[in-house]
Amino acid sequence: MAKKNSEEKEMSFLDHLEDLRWHLIRITVAILICGTVAFIFSDFIFEDIIFAPKRMSFPTYQWLCDISTMVGIEDTTFCAAEFPFKIQNPSVSGQFSAAIWTSIFAGFILAFPYIIYQFWKFISPGLHANERKHSRGFILASSFLFFLGVLFGYYVVTPLTINFLGNFIVSTEVSNEFDLSSFISTVRSSSIAAGFIFELPIVVFFLTKIGLVTPKIMRKYRKFALVLVLILAAIITPPDVTSQVIVAIPILILYQVSIYISKVVVKNQNKKQKANV
Repeated sequence: MAKKNSEEKEMSFLDHLEDLRWHLIRITVAILICGTVAFIFSDFIFEDIIFAPKRMSFPTYQWLCDISTMVGIEDTTFCAAEFPFKIQNPSVSGQFSAAIWTSIFAGFILAFPYIIYQFWKFISPGLHANERKHSRGFILASSFLFFLGVLFGYYVVTPLTINFLGNFIVSTEVSNEFDLSSFISTVRSSSIAAGFIFELPIVVFFLTKIGLVTPKIMRKYRKFALVLVLILAAIITPPDVTSQVIVAIPILILYQVSIYISKVVVKNQNKKQKANV
């Protein structure tokens, strides 16, 4: 019997598209299944997750209140009894739509390891056997970084944003009544955006693999990267220096880690080239 490898034929462009279509279908089904589970537990998701940063009992506020008290900062908003704003629903189907879309995004977060697995299954046939061997931890590493970023966004970026915007007023004549979809969007975008930002080392790994990024280039443009990080921190956080610094620090750490990863990849590639000579 002929070996399987000898029977395999190179896939055409249409075959790749068909393969990609099935991977996308599996991803969609996984998100829908996880989203359905999230919808069943929507009470828990809204009360204990979505609306938790609105309460001053949220762990981040307690921690910042303790630090403020320790350093002697008075009149801090982190130690207030409650936020001076309310959440309202201005549309008939607003709450139902919020439940549906929140469940879908929750399904995406829950299904992320499977999504990465499907992505890996799509690109892995184009890699050499030794490359697949050295990249086995890709799914675990990318999932860990994503969930770590989501937690950072939820426990750091989200409460800082809500605390600043919830207490900011232009006049005592105007009361803050936030739209339900706007509040949920703030929590969702802060968490998921941070999750993707924390994927930087994985992105750098693949860019180094294909030769678009090197440690030398990353070190050369470190100053420009610092400026971009500060701009990014300013975009995803409220316009106060403290919040921007808190967000910028882990991003800069990720950049340094990415330089190290790029260095390791280039070193392994050089060893491989010398071995083949």
